[in-house]
Amino acid sequence: MDHLFRQRRLSIPKRTSELVALIAVSCTLFLFLHTRDLNTKLQRMQGRLNEDITAFNHLTDKIQTERTERAYASAQEHKEALEAIRRHTAAGANRNKPQRTLEAELESQEQAEYQDEILIPEPWQLNNTARAGVELLFFNRVPKVGSQTFMELLRRLSMRNQFDFNRDTVQRVETIRLSPADQQILVSLVSAHTPPASYIKHVCYTNFTRFGYPAPIYVNVVRDPVERVISWYYYVRAPWYYVERKRAFPDLPLPDPAWLKKDFETCVLSGDRECRYIEGETHEGIGDHRRQTLFFCGHEPNCTPFNSLEALQRAKRVVEENYAVVGVLEDMNATLLAFENYVPRFFEGAKDLYWEELNTFNQINRNAFKPQVTEAVKQIVRANFTREIEFYEFCKQRLYTQLRALRDPSIVLPTTSQNVRRKRSQRLRIGRL
Repeated sequence: MDHLFRQRRLSIPKRTSELVALIAVSCTLFLFLHTRDLNTKLQRMQGRLNEDITAFNHLTDKIQTERTERAYASAQEHKEALEAIRRHTAAGANRNKPQRTLEAELESQEQAEYQDEILIPEPWQLNNTARAGVELLFFNRVPKVGSQTFMELLRRLSMRNQFDFNRDTVQRVETIRLSPADQQILVSLVSAHTPPASYIKHVCYTNFTRFGYPAPIYVNVVRDPVERVISWYYYVRAPWYYVERKRAFPDLPLPDPAWLKKDFETCVLSGDRECRYIEGETHEGIGDHRRQTLFFCGHEPNCTPFNSLEALQRAKRVVEENYAVVGVLEDMNATLLAFENYVPRFFEGAKDLYWEELNTFNQINRNAFKPQVTEAVKQIVRANFTREIEFYEFCKQRLYTQLRALRDPSIVLPTTSQNVRRKRSQRLRIGRL
């Protein structure tokens, strides 16, 4: 009996030890697997963090190096760097989207605004006025962008700021694209004026240095391309326009009355040849002031096709490298501020003068015969003005970048479409949390 009892007592510790051993092995395996999983996740997070930091450091180091190595940094490079940082930030947000919180969204927004701030260039980097070789302002005005208003403003400023005011004479047939020989004549004519002086003419961008003359200070103004083409359409049909033309050139024939009475909406909706705006066309005539980019691209044949990619790219490059300021008609305050700050020799006091005489300036070249055009018709036309619209938005963004570079707290800029889209997407993400 005792023998059996001893055997029973001996079997109990043996089974208990096996159970303890099994539990220990199971816990060890579980901890090992959990630790390995955590380590893998940590390595992935560290890798993504290193990529974002490396990209950010690379871009900021590049900008800092360019600031010290050359005096005329391109604003386009700053925008490309900013867009690259935003892409990295957006990619990180998408990876961690399920874990985002309201606080994290606000912190991300503040970080993006901080990155915007540190990437704003200095004013001297955007000021092509310093690249001019002579105190000569050349305003190769685009038609129907308020250019006559700016011309009158310059005339009055010439008396205040002591510089000569000059403009081209009225021509029977105004040619904006010139042959190389005619370009040289124009350059020599403009350069003959004693500095400081201004010269105003409807003409494409003309490279003075190509003909051995010092570069002037280039300025211009742009307008929403569709609104501009509508304005031109009714401008050449206005009664007073032909009265003035008849006085200047008595033998000039009058146009067809049916053409004069044709309204823009009917012209577009009926598919009239005048209002089809076909990409690649090069026709030039009284009704063909469609190409705003032409005035910045230049006189070369590859600048003439309507809404072409090559003309767009060249026009952007010319603006970046040569123009002191390209104003925007729809934002007169920003335009005048930029003119005053980047071309003060000629535009000092422009903003005050304009607003003091606003009633007078508003009546210049106003067309009371231009009716309203519906948004539906405008949208039809916009579909054919894609690259012209892109150029207009490019000039607007450059103007606002120039003002932001001044870092003047009194300057309040309107919200750009890009910022509107970003803020809308942020609100949508926060709403889903």
